[in-house]
Parts: sequence; C-alpha cells; structure tokens
Amino acid sequence: MDLEKRKLRISLILQLTKRQVVGRYKGSSLGLLWSFLNPLIMLSIYTFAFSVVFQAKWGIENEGHFDFALVLFASLTLFNLFGDVLREAPFLIVQQPNFVKKVIFPLEILPVVSVFSSLIHSFFSFVIFFFFYFLVNHALPWTVVFLPLVLLPIILIALGLSFFLSSIGVYIRDIGFFMAHFVTILLFTSPVFFSLDKIPLSFRKFLFLNPLSLLLEEGRSILIFERSPNFFVILSTTCFGFLLIYLGFQWFKRTRPGFADVL
Repeated sequence: MDLEKRKLRISLILQLTKRQVVGRYKGSSLGLLWSFLNPLIMLSIYTFAFSVVFQAKWGIENEGHFDFALVLFASLTLFNLFGDVLREAPFLIVQQPNFVKKVIFPLEILPVVSVFSSLIHSFFSFVIFFFFYFLVNHALPWTVVFLPLVLLPIILIALGLSFFLSSIGVYIRDIGFFMAHFVTILLFTSPVFFSLDKIPLSFRKFLFLNPLSLLLEEGRSILIFERSPNFFVILSTTCFGFLLIYLGFQWFKRTRPGFADVL
C-alpha cells in the first residue's frame, strides 16, 4: 500500500509540475519560448547597468562586456532557481483552497512541485548559458560535471524554506508580499553582481551567514573559472538543507490541520 501511495504521489508531482510549467505562459503567443526570452531580457538590462554604466568587472583577463554577461548569467540562473521558489512559496496553499478541502490530497507535494517547476525553468536558462559559452570558448568547462553538487544544496534549502513559508502564508497573508521585497533585497545583498573578494572583510562575514553566497561563488567557480568546488562548503550546505527540510516538513505537518479553518 505504501508503494502505491508513493507511485500516486510521484504521478501527482509530475502532472502538477507539467501543469505549472506550461500554465505559467498559458494564453501567450510565444508560450514556453518566454522561458528563454525572460532571462535574456533581464541579462541585457543588468549587463548594461552594471558593466556599461557602472563599469563593474569580475577580474577576468581582457574582460569584455560579453565576459561580464556570461558570469552574470551563471549567477542569475542559480539565484533565480532559489528566488522563484521563495517568491511563490507563501501562495502555494492559499491559491489552492480546493486541495485543502480534499482530506486525501497530499498538500506537502506542492512545495516539491514548485521546486521542480523552478528547476525546469532554470534548465532553459542553463541551455542558453552553455550555448553562448560554447560559442565563445568552443568547448564547455570540464568542471560542469560538478554542477549537480552545487544545485543540490540550493534545491534542498529552497524546499525547506518553502515548507515553512507555504504554511505561514496561510495564516499571515502579508508574508507573501514581504517575500517579494525580500527576494529583491537578497538579490542585491548576495554575490550575484559582485564576487565576495570585492567586499571589505568587515562586511564579508555577514554575507557568509547567507549560505546562498557561498553556493553562488562555487557555481561561478565551476561554470566560469574551471575550478573544482570546495567540497566542505558543498557538504555543509547540503547537510543544512536536509536539516531545513526536516524542520520545515515537521512544521508543515503541525500547522496543516488549521488550513481548512483559515481558508
């Protein structure tokens, strides 16, 4: 029976993920093509603002605007995977009141669906990144094999936070509007547009409190600079991610009985 339940849940996750990915651009003429266009548009804006206007540099030898754009694209893709989950999490249960009323529906799969959906959209962005990287360098970095090791803790931490935020969002609706601003704050306070070594030591220690900062640095190391990842950082953030999932899931289970009363 447990095996049948697991199969049913996996089937539900796959169906809901497909519906969410396709439904994001439902009714638009370009459809899923927006998954490629959106990151390109934002990349162009940020590259112009930071590379052309503010003359920001990553410290690459003979660095041009295109080099800056590649590094920024890698950073944004990793961040957006995390940020999209946080932005959507408070609304996952609130926007599905019909699921709450169905006692047999496993509400805990909704954060999983959200993470999978963001992962698929990130995949489209990575396709663009690798295409342009190959166009410039005529080969992909061999360290790309370590990319799953960087993605794993990002996914785990995002999922753990999603369990917390999706349940809190049922009781405190303002948390959804706050998270929209929080993700923007996180974008500009995480090393997305700059590297950690550009930050004064007195402030750098505060960035280390954000595990995403370390993972963004590791992501750039393997995707741009062909360096092996810091396995201690990967292991510690992965363990933190599993702990966050456990705590988040327990919190979700304890708060779930009150969902129907509030909605």
